[in-house]
Amino acid sequence: MQCCKSVTLRFRDRRNGTQSLFLDYYPGYRDPKTMELKRRQSLGMYIYKNPTTIEQKEFNALIIKKAEAIRCKVYIDVINEKYEFFDKDKLKASFLEYYREQIRNNYEKMEASFKHFEYFCDGVCLFEDIDMKLCKKYLSYLLGAKSMIHKKRLSQNTAAAYWSVFKRMLGNAYRDNILRDNIADRLEFIPYVETHRQSLTLEEVRDMYATPCVVPQLRKAAIFACLTGLRISDILQIRWDNIRTYADGGRYLEFICQKTKRKTVVPISQETFELILPQRGDLIFRGLKRQHTQKELREWIMDCGIEKHITFHCFRHTYASLQLEMGTDIYTVQHLLSHKHVSTTQIYASHADPKLREAADRITLTDVNISNENK
Repeated sequence: MQCCKSVTLRFRDRRNGTQSLFLDYYPGYRDPKTMELKRRQSLGMYIYKNPTTIEQKEFNALIIKKAEAIRCKVYIDVINEKYEFFDKDKLKASFLEYYREQIRNNYEKMEASFKHFEYFCDGVCLFEDIDMKLCKKYLSYLLGAKSMIHKKRLSQNTAAAYWSVFKRMLGNAYRDNILRDNIADRLEFIPYVETHRQSLTLEEVRDMYATPCVVPQLRKAAIFACLTGLRISDILQIRWDNIRTYADGGRYLEFICQKTKRKTVVPISQETFELILPQRGDLIFRGLKRQHTQKELREWIMDCGIEKHITFHCFRHTYASLQLEMGTDIYTVQHLLSHKHVSTTQIYASHADPKLREAADRITLTDVNISNENK
């Protein structure tokens, strides 16, 4: 890699009768990432071209002295093979574009997080704009912001998720040597609050199965989610060629999870397979749109006679709860849901824990033995 051998302070005439100061690197420095050869760097300092007064001459001498001090420091860095002085150019780049590229083709919450930050900064934010003051303003914005879809105030947990994504972007920029300060480590967290995970009973799932929907694919997808635990992001992407066959004839889904980007395997029953037939096209739920999970879903749930507040993600909760209620052990459910930690799965297990249910029967209002003696 070509490196600088010398650093020289030079002057360039300007039309207004001044001179700009810049450093000249010879033979230059080639950026290892962009392979761009850099020869010059402006210092953002100016002097009078032809000073006429004592004050102008003293001003020139002071500026040149400071510029020479910078040149000496940079030259020492060159000798030590340190090239951080070029990072100033990186700070002029767009942090917003970096943010956009980092979350490209990623899951929904990351995309929503980007859109909120884009709105907050009016579509313009350079790396040099990032400081504690801006970050704290964005934190305050998130705590009072409204959803861009529902126009309702963001819940604290949603704001916490968006804030976490933003901090991750700052951390990535620091690791990529764009930001000089690891500002993400000094930012506070938005605490998550424990929420009730709404789910359906088996009877309610059967009511859904028996109730027609104006969007037939929505009905199929909702019941399919209750029987497999798939997220809407995976439901929309799942294809017929993701269905595999076991040696004994059973079937399972094998796909790359949209959220975790990990290979996921989910066994499906014969009843589940028959639910999605007949096969048409490549996508299993061809024609289903994410917007169908809003108004059309709410209206269909009401037609089913279900009064709970149900979102599409509640079907994943339903799958976990029903599996645990039916006696499936928690570690099996953990793998079925692709949870990294069993503690995540335990959230669904609180009401279905067999030991808790057994404990409830230990205290009775009648003594069985005494009752039998009196007969």
